[in-house]
Amino acid sequence: MEPGISIVIPIHNGAAYLDACLKAIGALRPAPLECIVVDDGSTDGSAQVARAAGVTVISTPGRRGPAFARNRGAAAARGEILLFVDADVVVPPDTLSRLAASFSEDPARDAVIGSYDREPAGPSLLSQYRNLLHCYTHQRGQTRTCGFWTGCGAIRKAVFCAHGGFDQAYTRPCMEDLELGLRLRQAGRQIWLDKGLQVKHLKQLRFWRVMKTDMVDRAIPWTRLILRSHEMPVDLNLKWGQRFSVLASGWAALALILSAVFAASSGARLAAAALAFSAALAAFIVAALNRDFYRFLAHVRSPWFAFAAFPLHCLYFLCGGAGFAAGLAAHGCVLCGRWLFPHEPRADEPLCLGLTEPAAAIVRPQAADLPSAPTSSCPAVPPNV
Repeated sequence: MEPGISIVIPIHNGAAYLDACLKAIGALRPAPLECIVVDDGSTDGSAQVARAAGVTVISTPGRRGPAFARNRGAAAARGEILLFVDADVVVPPDTLSRLAASFSEDPARDAVIGSYDREPAGPSLLSQYRNLLHCYTHQRGQTRTCGFWTGCGAIRKAVFCAHGGFDQAYTRPCMEDLELGLRLRQAGRQIWLDKGLQVKHLKQLRFWRVMKTDMVDRAIPWTRLILRSHEMPVDLNLKWGQRFSVLASGWAALALILSAVFAASSGARLAAAALAFSAALAAFIVAALNRDFYRFLAHVRSPWFAFAAFPLHCLYFLCGGAGFAAGLAAHGCVLCGRWLFPHEPRADEPLCLGLTEPAAAIVRPQAADLPSAPTSSCPAVPPNV
């Protein structure tokens, strides 16, 4: 007997994409046991869009972040499997059949994730490049992977509850999924990457928001997480080629800046030329280390697209390197005095405020033919101290 699957979608002001997301879920065959949309303090009518689609709607007490919202949805879910889906993605019709088969195939398989496909909806160079980078990275990753992904990621509810769910100390869209994946990995749990499970990303990415996200919401917390856990997996975007690309991109940027400074001085033209040459050499090293990715871009788009994406890729590595340096500094401050970071979760603190949801906050569709299943909730977790 195939396990029942509950879909959980957190949302904050994502009404523009939610309708397409829910239409794709309505087309799933087989259908999910339920679809739960957790409205995290939206002001754009996201909850109304969800109710109009006939799905279960839960509202959080103000904006609490996607980790909190997903935990609330998980607590209300009735399925044996929790499928977390972002509100700005469209899942393929065979998603549930693939997941059910994957979990049934191996009872020791605790979680299964997918990836973005090759056809993102955003038409800009930045949107296309970043989504294709995600697709390429996951398609070249290990089948038994090191991280969880909430864009389209499923996990056994018993396992999710046993490990405390998402860390609600992350109050912004951040590293809560990777942090959960790292905890699962350290506990010996198995997370599998289904490379055939590919979802379409709908969001149009904005340059400065991407730069901020890469550094503030990705590189810095990821660095601190690695330092706290004393583990740096060699997979996905942490492979050795990626690490050396960060160093090469950093040197190229620094050498270009120094070259411009020396070029302004009449007595340092030779030094300026040497620095410019070293910057070009570093850029060549980045291109060589990532040549398979550029071939992929040229194949799925065009050689000109791959050429245009190269500066964006170097900037991606620069943000990662700057975030790593900032994360090292922040971690050092924490070691010197935790009072500088009062919201930093300690080892003796529970990761979740609780995984139960008051029934009054849940609005379920009233259809007479709703599938029934025994209610199962995660055990309550004591509040933070």
